[in-house]
Amino acid sequence: MCSVTELIERLCSKDNKAAYQALQMLETESEKSNDVYKFFDRFVEMIENNNSYIRNRGIVLISVNAKWDTENKIDKIIDDYLKHILDEKPITARQCIKALPNIARYKSNLVECIREALMKADASIYDDSMQTLLYKDISSSLKKIK
Repeated sequence: MCSVTELIERLCSKDNKAAYQALQMLETESEKSNDVYKFFDRFVEMIENNNSYIRNRGIVLISVNAKWDTENKIDKIIDDYLKHILDEKPITARQCIKALPNIARYKSNLVECIREALMKADASIYDDSMQTLLYKDISSSLKKIK
């Protein structure tokens, strides 16, 4: 088993398979402990990366570490995070939308701005085939966020 630090390093690997495996292991670890949360600032950098795969990984890891966010770091970056509801890549937008209920679960103070951002989201910037999926994701996330 790799250390958390080694897995974090792998997140930006050119080998997408290795990076995805690292993401999965870090997600699992994040369920159990706050060891991954120490790298939160790295995840924030990742959501601004030019590579959509790296953005996806940052989006997921911020969300799964919401329960450990005692320093309220998510509160400080929530606007940058919510921009990805309409990411240039629809797959990344979908990742973001699906990750939001988890943030809302642990960050009740952010529920209102998350709900508002989802309700305002205009998926018409995407191809028709993706619009339907995005609107379903938005609807599903809004139902999960009370």
